[in-house]
Amino acid sequence: MAVYALVDENNIVIDIKSDDTEWVKTQPGRWIETDPHTRSGRHDMEDGIPLRKNFAQIGYTYDEVLDAFIPPKPIPSWVIDPETGQWIAPIPYPTDGWNYTWDENEQAWIKWPPNQ
Repeated sequence: MAVYALVDENNIVIDIKSDDTEWVKTQPGRWIETDPHTRSGRHDMEDGIPLRKNFAQIGYTYDEVLDAFIPPKPIPSWVIDPETGQWIAPIPYPTDGWNYTWDENEQAWIKWPPNQ
């Protein structure tokens, strides 16, 4: 049995159904197949093939160019990673072993907690 996402005229996911392909063909609207085993451009089964970067959720957007379901944008300055279909900061997360939080006003990663 396959899983399908119904998208509205703005390509926003408004419903998700698990049913057979023949049923979906009889339903009004635009239904796009999605896979509950796909996250961030990867399939969680060893031999699985990722489908549309992410499993669709209500509120996600279907991006036709990337052929991907994209989660809502969490932070205004963040950009979409075309490989994973996830939002990422415009500056890579530091890899020096410290904890950081994104500061939207400064457009920078700030050590957290600040007393480090």
